[in-house]
Amino acid sequence: MKNQFSMQKVKQFATQLTWEFIGSVFIAAGIYNFAVQSKFPMTGFSGISIILYRLLNIPIGLSTIALNIPLAIVCYRLLGKKFFVSSLRCMVLSSLMIDYVAPLFPVYEGDRLLAALCTGVFGGIGYALIYSKNSSTGGSDFIIMAVKAIKPHLSLGKIAFWSDVGIILVGGILFRDIDGIIYGMVVNFIFAVAVDKLMYGINAGKLALIVTDHGAKICKVIDECCQRGTTILSAQGGYNRKEKQVVMCACNNKEMFHVQQAVKEADPDSFLIVLESNEVHGEGFQMIQIGEQSNG
Repeated sequence: MKNQFSMQKVKQFATQLTWEFIGSVFIAAGIYNFAVQSKFPMTGFSGISIILYRLLNIPIGLSTIALNIPLAIVCYRLLGKKFFVSSLRCMVLSSLMIDYVAPLFPVYEGDRLLAALCTGVFGGIGYALIYSKNSSTGGSDFIIMAVKAIKPHLSLGKIAFWSDVGIILVGGILFRDIDGIIYGMVVNFIFAVAVDKLMYGINAGKLALIVTDHGAKICKVIDECCQRGTTILSAQGGYNRKEKQVVMCACNNKEMFHVQQAVKEADPDSFLIVLESNEVHGEGFQMIQIGEQSNG
């Protein structure tokens, strides 16, 4: 039993490390292979590191680590030990990727707008993968996660967007690059959208409301086709006052197609409404946790 538990912990750590590695690769590509050469202001501590790189030729990864240390100490108590350790590991990993792995690949030297789009997409994907595993790359991420812990109703993308506006403006003004400020804002916006879509898209899905006279039968066919839970609500027709049942079922986009097919076959006279659901929490859906919430 103990060996089985140990193997499970090793498997979880390996999975966590794999996603952190993949996320770090995306971040490194976005920063080094697209943002640096195009010389527009970047977001977060990466933006500050790029400013130092352009002014003093200090390696981006090294300056990122140096900037992170004091902030990491301050945020340790608020975000918890597990999140802190995971973030330190990810911070070092992403910094090594930027300084030693990304330079091995070609640097994009084309249109700045395309570079901005690629930076936002690559960075957004990378950070979302890391955030979804209850980790971060340190720096402004610590600030973002701290704000999220205090104000959980705010999305990570929105927090990141507003926290990075100042860095973009400073970088643009410092290098007298108005176009760079615009491109930086484009990167920031795409980054925020990508993070929110990937982070909260994990919990997004569809909600089916099925008005029927055969609630139990509908529940059975839904369970058979996609193993999703259902709830039967009592209802009444507005015109004829006839008693009805409303079956409610939450599922992902792919499963909803099978639910629609199964319901129509089981009860052709049923009335089916499909709604978009931004977030679904509970059995069968992944719950995103931030910082000390996962420490138990």
